[in-house]
Amino acid sequence: MELVAIPGQSPRGKVYLIGAGPGDPELLTMKAWRCLQQADVVLYDALVSAEILALAPEDAEMIAVGKRAGKHSAHQDDINQLLVTKGFTRNRVVRLKGGDPFIFGRGGEELQSLVEAGIPFEVVPGITAASGAAAYGGIPLTHRDCAQSVSFVTGHCKLKSEPLNWRQYADTNQTLVVYMGTLNAGIISRGLIDAGRAADTPVAIVSKASTPAQTVMTATLASLPELAASPELEMPALIIIGEVVRYTEQMNWFAQQQESQSKLQQYR
Repeated sequence: MELVAIPGQSPRGKVYLIGAGPGDPELLTMKAWRCLQQADVVLYDALVSAEILALAPEDAEMIAVGKRAGKHSAHQDDINQLLVTKGFTRNRVVRLKGGDPFIFGRGGEELQSLVEAGIPFEVVPGITAASGAAAYGGIPLTHRDCAQSVSFVTGHCKLKSEPLNWRQYADTNQTLVVYMGTLNAGIISRGLIDAGRAADTPVAIVSKASTPAQTVMTATLASLPELAASPELEMPALIIIGEVVRYTEQMNWFAQQQESQSKLQQYR
């Protein structure tokens, strides 16, 4: 799709590409919070929580351009064009994305469209889903005893036609975080096991990370497909694979905190 600018007119404002983090509004950076409160228009994804959207000014134009697996509400080309149009006609345009815009967020593609149209922009990084889900699930992504590296991969719906090189992720001492992977859990499980990763490697699926509805479900790599198919699993969800998952039982501080708060409310 060819981007359409406004002939004879200079861009009126600036676009702020902002990472909203995993869900908890308190995980926003101070700069993200400030930019959001000053926005004239906000283009936001489906993964951005209602609590974060509520921080925008009451008179800001709010445009939902959410994208979820199997439920796309806007094509990427249309989002790019909308950013360009708003960049020419509004002062402070916020493009708000869940997690970090440069980690499987297509932030680079959207900035390319702004560069092409000559629209100024700033990038405000956010806590990516992998870091937020792991931290709130009590799972250290790296650990001297069992995980000296960590890799982020996308488990998008094209894995059948565009398979990953699973061998590079079969190292026992590596943590693997899979974004958007629940629909392809069977492909991921088989690919890693066939590449040499142990079938009993612990895995976790963290759902609705950092929100009151967060859940952490654990199993083994061999049973990952059954775990991902659980009717109790809610989106968004992230898959974490590796020995570090064993630590969630003792380090899941967020679940313990929620349990304590629930008990206090019962006694009131």
